[in-house]
Amino acid sequence: MARLLNTVFILCLVGLVLTQDMKYEEFMTQIQACPKECTCPLNFPRAVYCDNKGLKSIPNIPPHTWYLYLQNNLIEVLSAEALRNATQLRWLNLNRNKISSEGMEKGVLGAMNDLIHLYIDDNLLTSVPSPLPVNLENLSLSRNRISKIPVGVFSQLNKLNLLDLQSNKLMDDAVTEVSLKGLTNLVQINLAKNQLSTMPIGLPATTTQLYLDGNNIEKIPAGYFKGLPRVAFLRLNHNKLASSGLPEDVFNVSSILDLQLSHNQLTEVPHISSGLEQLHLDHNMIKSVSSSSVCPVSIESLDDSVNESAPRLRYLRLDGNEIKPPIPRDVIHCFRLFQCKGLHEYFLIIIQPSRRTRKLCTQRPYCRWFNTLSFLKEITSPTAT
Repeated sequence: MARLLNTVFILCLVGLVLTQDMKYEEFMTQIQACPKECTCPLNFPRAVYCDNKGLKSIPNIPPHTWYLYLQNNLIEVLSAEALRNATQLRWLNLNRNKISSEGMEKGVLGAMNDLIHLYIDDNLLTSVPSPLPVNLENLSLSRNRISKIPVGVFSQLNKLNLLDLQSNKLMDDAVTEVSLKGLTNLVQINLAKNQLSTMPIGLPATTTQLYLDGNNIEKIPAGYFKGLPRVAFLRLNHNKLASSGLPEDVFNVSSILDLQLSHNQLTEVPHISSGLEQLHLDHNMIKSVSSSSVCPVSIESLDDSVNESAPRLRYLRLDGNEIKPPIPRDVIHCFRLFQCKGLHEYFLIIIQPSRRTRKLCTQRPYCRWFNTLSFLKEITSPTAT
């Protein structure tokens, strides 16, 4: 009986090894070298879970580890010795520890040539670590104390897609074309909640998602987005933008799909492109909205059909401004996608956050409750609030 049980156990181990694409010898070495402070699941032997253990230092990590979870500990030093054997790491999570730039041992990250995802959020870093693994695709360093980006730190990171530096202490002189050089495939950069007073210069031309919320930006240079031909999602909420600081057509960019300008100091609706789909202008100082100010095409050029040339806007927030109903009907006429075409189409337009307006504007898709004509009559009526 004992022999039978041993045979079954061995077969189970072999099965686990096969499903993990590991050699049996590697599997056994990995399991036997698992630190006593951590968990190494038999059905996921390439992962080592050392999170939420109250660790003050990193234990020696097994050699065939791909995924290492060390978040929510008290680690102060990223030790090269502890990670000496972990040369195959793909994913490293060090969020919510006490690692400082001084506690980042020299060369410890640069030696991880296979690392793709690196998370060091909520630590005590004052500078972007250098050198970094050359094959990184995602780098998250949010909620640290970073004020410096060393020159050349990204020079070999041509695979990096996502860079998260939100909630740090970066100023204008830290985010430059020189400091960002090398990010030739970057898609998303998050610089929200830093100390920027101007739009960052030298962002990679591949940038698609640009997050700058919660800074002190007051104006945008004319033609700024000519250097960002792929930008589609732009967030500038909670800044100090005034209409006087925006050139007339600065947001009239065909690639932008989602434009967020909430909680600024705008007094006018900025000019937008026909391709824009979502526009957030809530909590500004806008007093009126008309088709001449907001419609990207001439009203006279529009007919009753929805075609490729018609403006694509389908979500508009204007609450928290000084606008009083009614909404001009020609605004609704301009943005034809506001009108219901079926159960999967909806639009949201908020002028004032009254109870009645909220009820009208947050039921999605609204045509389940209202036909198009009656809905438009409701929101363009002076009694809509």
